[in-house]
Amino acid sequence: MSSHGKNLDFDNFVDEMQWRGFFEQCTNEVGLRKLLTEESVTAYIGFDPTADSLHVGSLLPIMGLVHLQKHGHRPIGIVGGGTAMVGDPSGKTELRQMLTLEKIEENLAGIREQLSHFIKFDEGGHEPGAGLLLNNADWLKDYGYIEFLRDVGRYFSVNQMLARDSVKSRMEKGLSFIEFNYMILQAYDFMVLNRDHGCRLQMGGNDQWGNICSGIDLCRRFNQSEVFGLTFPLLATATGAKMGKTADGAVWLDPKRTTPYDFYQYWVNVDDRDVSRFLRLYTLLSRKDIEELEKLEGADIRQAKKVLAREVTAQVHGREEANRSVKAAEALFSGKADTSSVPSSDRPAVDFEGNGLLLLEALVDCGLMKSKGEARRMIRQNAVRVEGEVVSDEMLSLTTSHIVEGKVALQVGKKRHHHIKVK
Repeated sequence: MSSHGKNLDFDNFVDEMQWRGFFEQCTNEVGLRKLLTEESVTAYIGFDPTADSLHVGSLLPIMGLVHLQKHGHRPIGIVGGGTAMVGDPSGKTELRQMLTLEKIEENLAGIREQLSHFIKFDEGGHEPGAGLLLNNADWLKDYGYIEFLRDVGRYFSVNQMLARDSVKSRMEKGLSFIEFNYMILQAYDFMVLNRDHGCRLQMGGNDQWGNICSGIDLCRRFNQSEVFGLTFPLLATATGAKMGKTADGAVWLDPKRTTPYDFYQYWVNVDDRDVSRFLRLYTLLSRKDIEELEKLEGADIRQAKKVLAREVTAQVHGREEANRSVKAAEALFSGKADTSSVPSSDRPAVDFEGNGLLLLEALVDCGLMKSKGEARRMIRQNAVRVEGEVVSDEMLSLTTSHIVEGKVALQVGKKRHHHIKVK
């Protein structure tokens, strides 16, 4: 079986998943291990097009597909254009917002482009091991309701559906009928992929376990085919925060939503307790390299964090952007001037003439602060700097005297920087 010419630390995909920490539950580990050893296997993961970009929370399943392809198997990414019109209740406490067809199409385009950074997709040449990117709206949106109930609904027991965790957890707050149907739609996806593309494995977060098991049942009944399910852990950081969430919101994979520099900063500032786990889950470093980094202790853990941040940023934004972010971070830390990767915005020189530009206004306009009230609080805490100098005056105005080398350098706390370029 091909492994794309890479030197693999593990003979089997399952072994690598277990060592790296991806392996939470598996429907039949012995059978899956045997299948993966004997043949090239097609496996899929679904992605919800609820935004036009994926975020750090989606990196874990993406890496699952990357490792699968690395071992010579064929990944399928399903972008749920059909199921997004219903909304998956798994892991949710309330009904998801309904999306229009136009918005879903817009979101699909952004997600397709992002997944292409990680996975080699088949461009129509039927290349062995190349992945597929499909939209489940293609087989769901024109299916008549009566026909679907007759063809597919008859295979589902309501008692079994009510016993699934994704449904049970919502029963107290209330579960709409449209969401109750989501499990059947996802199971149908697995059946179609098994029938039309020979897909034998579905992977996903552990909150998908019930949906995956329903799909396995349907493949057995509908296609008389044995298929498998594998779930990944639902990750939280060592502090208990949801993965990829910060005080400023989600950490996006789209550089227009989260700059490569801010993305790098997210990873370089993770909790010391998370570094080992994240190196295994989010990088393609070898087992030997990771185990060497895991030996670092105390202040030396900072080196492992830098490697983590550089590698993950390179995977998402490319090696060049990662190197720029490393240089910018080092320049800011050392006080040197090469800060080309720091987030920046432009303002006309006239704004700084006369009475100048109110610092509170500048902090909000450039996105460092959400409101003037928040900016005032940070100034009172001595957390705001202009050109490296701590600001104590809440009513400070930025004037031409604050412009150095054609820019005004703003900083909030230790990690957040912004340059106003004066035009």
